[in-house]
Formats: sequence, structure tokens, C-alpha cells
Amino acid sequence: MKYLVEVCAGSVEDCLIAEQQGAHRIELNNAVHLGGLTPSVGTLIEAKKRVDIPIIAMLRARPGGFYYNDVEIETMFRDAEELIKHGVDGIVFGFLNEDASVDVQTTKKFVELAKKHEVEAIFHRAYDRANDPYEAIEALIVCGVDRILTSGQKPTADQGIDLLKDLHKRYGPKIELCVGAGVNISNVDTILVKTSINQVHSSFKGWFKDPTTHGKVSYQYDEKGDYEGVSRQVLKAFIDHLENVEK
Repeated sequence: MKYLVEVCAGSVEDCLIAEQQGAHRIELNNAVHLGGLTPSVGTLIEAKKRVDIPIIAMLRARPGGFYYNDVEIETMFRDAEELIKHGVDGIVFGFLNEDASVDVQTTKKFVELAKKHEVEAIFHRAYDRANDPYEAIEALIVCGVDRILTSGQKPTADQGIDLLKDLHKRYGPKIELCVGAGVNISNVDTILVKTSINQVHSSFKGWFKDPTTHGKVSYQYDEKGDYEGVSRQVLKAFIDHLENVEK
């Protein structure tokens, strides 16, 4: 395909669906509804047994922003070492200083770990909270980051098209950009054409039922369903659409 589709997955089942429906890469998370946290090593091991497309893994110790204390950083570094040991194809992270500039020292530490083991180093949407998008991307290039996942510093990627287009035009030869946040079948054509970026990221969300969620105590966290995951139908329709666009 001319375009690359990355699926935000929260389980082994999501990974299986991603590959079966023709996705090209998986970003493995825990707690997708919190913006994604570090997945368990067990989830990665079981996914790698069953899936052949590349799996990159989120490193995020908690919800909220991206200004971490030393314990959180060391925990994520240990997680990164374990995930790499068990075959992950890339590590996904984002570190900011208190003023929302890129934490260059910590970023370099994680990039060096990735390069040492020949896996990708990806800076996630912490970039969209950076105080200056141009200073931030230049810092990430100097650090050796391979790719940035970004919505163009807007809540959804279709709102961030102008910045995405300019970033790709200025820095495309130096660093990959993958567009994420609110990318769907209704806006992907516009995003790809106007930005000239050829990588997109989405959760392709569907809602599922578990008969033990409700009763005297309810564990439902959203009125749409009991838990979320990758929808086979939504992802297939998206992939089919892009294939038709390429023709």
C-alpha cells in the first residue's frame, strides 16, 4: 500500500484483528481509554507468538501529562528493557520538562537504548503538548528519534492539518511523521492529501459486552459498552477505503 496504517491496540485480540484486516503496524498499549499506558510483557509475548507485523509498545507509567519524576522514568526504562528483551519492534515514549519543552536528557537515554538494540524510537503525542512545535521537532531530530505521532497540536488531526503540512514540508526528510487522533474514514483522504504524510494511526474503536459487567456492582466505564477494542468492521472498511484511494 502507498499508505501505512498503524493500529492502536489494547489486547492480543486487537493485534490479531489488526493483522487479519491488513494493518501494517501495531502500537500496543494498556488502558487505551486513558490515552494508553505501558502494556504488560505477557501481552507482548502472546501477541508476538500470533502476529507477524511489527509491534511497537507504549511506555507511559501513568495517565495525565508527561513531566515525570525519577522513579517514573526509571520504571519506564526498566519496562523498555523488558519489552525489548521479549521482541518489541519499537518503543513509544514522550518526555517533557515542566515548561512543556522536550526533556532532551531523558529522550536521549531512551533513544540510545532503542538504537543499542536496533528497535525504533518513537515520540508519542506528548509532542502535541510541547510549547513550541518547531523547537520540539528539531530537538527530537537531534536526539535521533525515528518518528513522531502527532495531531498537529490540535485535539484531532483534521484540525491540525496546517501544522502537519508545514512540519512534513520542513522536516520530512529528517524524521517520520505519523498522523493520529480522530483519524477516520470520513477525514483520512483530506488529511493525507493536504499534509502529504503517508502514515496514519487510529484505534478503530468498537464496543463489546461482558455478561459479568453489570449486577449489584457495575464495572462499566462508558455508556457505549462494557469495554472497548479494535472493531473488525471499522478497520476493514478503513483499509478497503484506502486501497480504493490508491487505485
